[in-house]
Amino acid sequence: MKVLKDILYKVAIESVKGSTDIAISKIEFDSRKVETNDVFVAIRGSLSDGHDYIEKAIQLGAKAIICDTLPANTANDVTYIQVKDTNTALAFMAANYFGDPSAKLKLVGVTGTNGKTTIASLLFQLFQKAGFKVGLLSTVKIVVDQTEYPATHTTPDSLTINHYLNEMVEAGVTHCFMEVSSHGIHQKRTEALHFVGGIFTNLSHDHLDYHPTFAEYRDVKKSFFDSLPKSAFVISNIDDKNGSVMLQNTVAKKLTYALKSYADYRAQILESQLSGLLLKINENEVWVKLIGTFNAYNVLAIYGTAVELGIDSLEALRLLSDLESVSGRFQYIVSDGGITAVVDYAHTPDALENVLKTINDIRTKNEQLITVVGCGGNRDKTKRPIMAKIASDLSDKAVLTSDNPRNEDPEVILGEMEQGVEPHNYKKMLRITDRKQAIKTACQLAQPKDIILIAGKGHETYQEINGVRHHFDDMETVKEILEQLNK
Repeated sequence: MKVLKDILYKVAIESVKGSTDIAISKIEFDSRKVETNDVFVAIRGSLSDGHDYIEKAIQLGAKAIICDTLPANTANDVTYIQVKDTNTALAFMAANYFGDPSAKLKLVGVTGTNGKTTIASLLFQLFQKAGFKVGLLSTVKIVVDQTEYPATHTTPDSLTINHYLNEMVEAGVTHCFMEVSSHGIHQKRTEALHFVGGIFTNLSHDHLDYHPTFAEYRDVKKSFFDSLPKSAFVISNIDDKNGSVMLQNTVAKKLTYALKSYADYRAQILESQLSGLLLKINENEVWVKLIGTFNAYNVLAIYGTAVELGIDSLEALRLLSDLESVSGRFQYIVSDGGITAVVDYAHTPDALENVLKTINDIRTKNEQLITVVGCGGNRDKTKRPIMAKIASDLSDKAVLTSDNPRNEDPEVILGEMEQGVEPHNYKKMLRITDRKQAIKTACQLAQPKDIILIAGKGHETYQEINGVRHHFDDMETVKEILEQLNK
C-alpha cells in the first residue's frame, strides 16, 4: 500500500475534494482492472474517455479519482483530484509509486522514424557483451537482464514502463535502452523519466494518421531532446536535415554522427556486402555483420553512445564487430536452390527505399529483385501510393499484397497503393491480396541467384484481419515455401 499524497509528488494539482492522506493499493487507468482501494486515473484516449468510466471505477472499489474535469456528482467517501493533464499526472504517479526507478539506471532513449529498434537492441547486446546487466524496452520485446517479456507498443504506457524499470533495478540492471515513439512522447508516457542520453536517428514520412502535419511530428520528436537535462547527452544524425533541429534548444551535451558531414562520430563505408560492412569509424577500421548504408548510421549511433557511456573506444569497436542483426531487420536466408530471401520491417517509404537501394548496391544486376510489400490498414493512407511507387521503381518485379489490413478492406488498400505505380512499371507489378500466396508467387517467379525482399512486417508473428490476429511469420512462411519448391 502507498499513501496517495506521496504518489502525487510533482503532479500539477488544480483542486482536491477529500483527503490525500489515504492508503492506495495500486494505480489503474483501465476501469475494468480497478479493485478495492485503487486510484483510477481518467485518461482521454483516441477511442474512449476515461472520464466516462469514473462511476464504474468507484463501483469496483476505487478510493481516489484523478481527472482533469470533476464529475457533476461526487461520492462522499471518494477523494477527487483535479489535475491539469491526466497523462502527465499518470507519468509522475507511476514513477512515484515504483520509487522513481529510472533515476537508479542509466536510461538512454532512441527516437526517429527508422532505426530505433536496431539501435536500442544492439546497444542492449553490446553492453551485455561488455559484462553489464542490461534492460531493453523495444518494439520487439522487453528484456530485464536475462528475462524476456512480449512487447505490445513501441513505447508502453507509464505504468508498464515504470513497472519494468523497477524490475530492472531489483535485478541489478545498470543500463537500459528504450525506444521512444512520437505517440509515447505526445501522450506523456516518457514524462518523469530520467534519461542520461538521447539518440536521434532520422525523420521521414510516418504516423501522419496520428499527427496532423509533418511539422507536428517533427516537433513532438524534438520535444524529447528539449526536455533532457544538462547532465545528459544527445547524439544526432547530422546528415538528416532535421538532425540539427533536434539539437537547437536542448541543454544536454550535443554530439553528432554522420557519413557525409563533419561530425563527432564519422564513418566511411569501405566495403558493402551481403555478409556485412567494412567501416572506417573516425580513424579505425571495423567489420560489422550488419548490411547497408542505413546500418552504417545505426552502427555510428551505437558506437558514439557506447563511448559516451564510458566504454573505451577500441573496446567499443571490438564489441561492434561481434553484434548479430536484430530479428526482422534485414534478416536473410539462402535456399538450397540459390534464392536469397530478405525479410525486413521496412514499413515507411524511407525505410523501403533504403533497403531496396542497399540490395541494388550489393547485387550484380544479373539477378532479379522481386519485392513483396503491403501497407497496414487504419493507418497513414498517404504513404500507400509512395510505397508502391518505390517498390515498382527499384525492383524487377513488385508484388503488392496485404500487410495488417486490420478493419479496412485489403482490396481498397491495394487500390490506393496501385495509384502510385507509374504506367511504364505496370508490367512489373502483380496484385495478390493473400500475403502467403503473394510470397509463394514471388518464390515461384524467382530463379537461382535471384533476391526476394518481403517488406513491412519483419519480426511480427501475426497478421491482423478484421480485428483478429492470425499467426503469420514472413520468415517462417518463405522458408517453408522455398523448401517445398526445392523438393
